[in-house]
Amino acid sequence: MSNTSSEDPRFGIPEVIEVKRTDPVYMAHAYLTKVPVPAITPFIEAFTSQGDVVLDPFAGSGMTGVAAAATSRRARLFDVSVLGRHIGTNYVNLVDADQLRKRASEAVLAAQERLGDVYSVQCRKCGNGARLVKTIWTVVIACGVCERPVSFYEAMEEAEWDKARMRCPHCAEQVSSRGRRIEEQPVVDSIACSCSSTQLEQPWAPHVLASTWDEVEQPNVPIGEDRQMYLASALGRHGLTTTGAFFSRRNLGVLGALKEELEDVPEADLRDKLRFAFTAILTRASKRYQWSRNRPLNAANANYYVAPIFYEWNVFDLFGRKVEAAIKADDWIRKEHGTGTLFETNDIDVRYELASADALPLPENSVDYVFMDPPFGSNIFYSDMNLFQEAWLGEITDPEQEAVVDRVETGMQRTPERYERLLTGAFAECSRVLKPDGAITIIFGNSSGAMWALLQRAIANAGLWVDPELITILDKGQRSVKGLASGFENVATLDLILTMRPMGTSTALKKEPTTADLDSLIDRLVDDARELTPSHVYLDLLRSGFGMNWDLSSIDLRHITNRLRAAEHDIDPKTGKLRGNGWPS
Repeated sequence: MSNTSSEDPRFGIPEVIEVKRTDPVYMAHAYLTKVPVPAITPFIEAFTSQGDVVLDPFAGSGMTGVAAAATSRRARLFDVSVLGRHIGTNYVNLVDADQLRKRASEAVLAAQERLGDVYSVQCRKCGNGARLVKTIWTVVIACGVCERPVSFYEAMEEAEWDKARMRCPHCAEQVSSRGRRIEEQPVVDSIACSCSSTQLEQPWAPHVLASTWDEVEQPNVPIGEDRQMYLASALGRHGLTTTGAFFSRRNLGVLGALKEELEDVPEADLRDKLRFAFTAILTRASKRYQWSRNRPLNAANANYYVAPIFYEWNVFDLFGRKVEAAIKADDWIRKEHGTGTLFETNDIDVRYELASADALPLPENSVDYVFMDPPFGSNIFYSDMNLFQEAWLGEITDPEQEAVVDRVETGMQRTPERYERLLTGAFAECSRVLKPDGAITIIFGNSSGAMWALLQRAIANAGLWVDPELITILDKGQRSVKGLASGFENVATLDLILTMRPMGTSTALKKEPTTADLDSLIDRLVDDARELTPSHVYLDLLRSGFGMNWDLSSIDLRHITNRLRAAEHDIDPKTGKLRGNGWPS
């Protein structure tokens, strides 16, 4: 039941929710398009009371479960994602911090004893032993003119770190990262030594592999040609057709040895939490962590890109930091839940199961509220990207169950029609299990009007209606679309949050807006508030379209950007907001 007065048409929910992705829970483990807990809690608090049951049929990394636990609600989470269940279950697996640190330290020491200290180096400054923090690697490319090998890092260094000035050292022709990759080479070691208060850089030195190296289990799962990300990331051209190909030989072996030690931890809750910390470091421990001269650019989580210059990080360092991050997340949940000790959180009731959203194993009228964040059509292919971690979990998500729309036909038949059926079935299932007078909230984002029209049809065919008074824009602070596009273009950087209620089959005809209707509304939106990004304009247009019962099929982000260009607007590169001379008279 709602604990908010019905006199407030918005139930106290703001029209725009801006959240940062820096809280301890968000930082503990990465997952694609994860919704921060502070974006979910206002809706749970508005539509439920303490002890009520919240359902999320597209649970992903389990943020709805964390939000429910933090607000003393119960949660039932479902998804087809093996990685999602692993993360979501362990977010609310609150353990004793001292015991976790103890078991983590024991596992690291056992792995080091087995392999030798493979991150030990000699400091060139003082001659003493030091610890390797990270190694900078470079690709060697073939010059497009003379075909001779060129170290990308050395060419960048010679050009004083200006890519436009990079030249082949053999023929002086310009070279770029698009050149054919020949091999990868380590070039610089960053070390921690007692002779310096800061990290030191020195030329790379070879390390010795332990004699037991090849005895370590090192998962290496194929990334097949039927995967959308195989095509989007051109994995075949780069020879990156297995998960193991994304790791240096050293880090692959260290990860394998550490994983084997973690599996021997006797306490199930501690073992699962340590596996949570382990999967959280995999992307950063791989070649997907991009180098920058000023600072690391972090890993490319949404695609399988390996930059021309990348890092090889010390796995043990990464693991230790992530264990501490998991402890901070536990403490944050305990604090929000209103308890301070491990034993007082035994009343947390969050359950996560693998199931399709259109076939929920729940009885009718069994949940008080639904909050969901389904895949947005073709934006992200979760099963493809999750394969990277699931290879180490020993269980793989079935991609044929995923609610996505393929960009390229590979035989899986994941079409828009199938996606619409899945969404309609999921909405109908939510309506079935929802108690009378309950509400269903959905986060959705896409730059295609056709996908929004598909959503409209699914909502109507499931017997639901969107409350126009409760449409909210969600801003997670993501300006760039590169991280969200996964190799594909045209992805909006903001989402809409719609709240729906059951009403029976809808027969209301949608009005098709004219170009003049759209342009007039775009002009008014920009005139009313200048501090906007193109995505803000687009989402405001969609919000108005829902309120006026428009057919949204013709409202594409491209139409908005074309209109803004016609008005001589461009984008401020620092803020991402519109600037220009205004609308032509």
